[in-house]
Amino acid sequence: MQKPHPIVAREGYSFIVLGLIISAGVTWFLGIGWALPFWLVTLFIIQFFRDPRRVCPEGPDRVISPADGRIVAVEMTHDPYLDRKAIRVSVFMNVFNVHSNRSPVAGTVLQRWYFRGSFVNAALDKASEQNERNALHIRTAEGQDVTCVQIAGLIARRILCYVDMGSQMEPGERYGFIRFGSRVDVYLPPEAQVSITIGECVKGGQDELARLPH
Repeated sequence: MQKPHPIVAREGYSFIVLGLIISAGVTWFLGIGWALPFWLVTLFIIQFFRDPRRVCPEGPDRVISPADGRIVAVEMTHDPYLDRKAIRVSVFMNVFNVHSNRSPVAGTVLQRWYFRGSFVNAALDKASEQNERNALHIRTAEGQDVTCVQIAGLIARRILCYVDMGSQMEPGERYGFIRFGSRVDVYLPPEAQVSITIGECVKGGQDELARLPH
């Protein structure tokens, strides 16, 4: 299923316009030699906010990666939001990854939590408990509970989430964004069958993380 997103995320429009204005201004007044670093920064901003279309695999039991990045954790642990035993799959996004966040499953948002926190390296395990974060409890039509958590990183300073309690979500649907390096944790039922391993690189809204129990 193809999601009709723009090529560049709307969250980056103001940054890109500002970068273009500054770069053009420096070019006009000082010349391209002085302006080259500003154009390079503007190109970096454009690539950071890119938001490519993705084809989401079908199947009610599939759990799709909510973000682009590298798998840094696959472990049985405690889901602190639903107070249950769960499998946690963590996706770390560096500054060169796409930073749009997408729903891992189809379902209804039953709860949303936001916590202020610190900004340690998002690749570290303690980031799941210490960093600024926004968590969603999603229940599928089959009654399976999935927790999806946006976590700010070392230099990330803004978590954006566009859904709330009662929202209906489709797999691969764009629901948020984290600026400048971050992490997304997905807590799954213990019976889920994980499809990936630590170190793999995944694409949000496209690659499968696991299969939910029937």
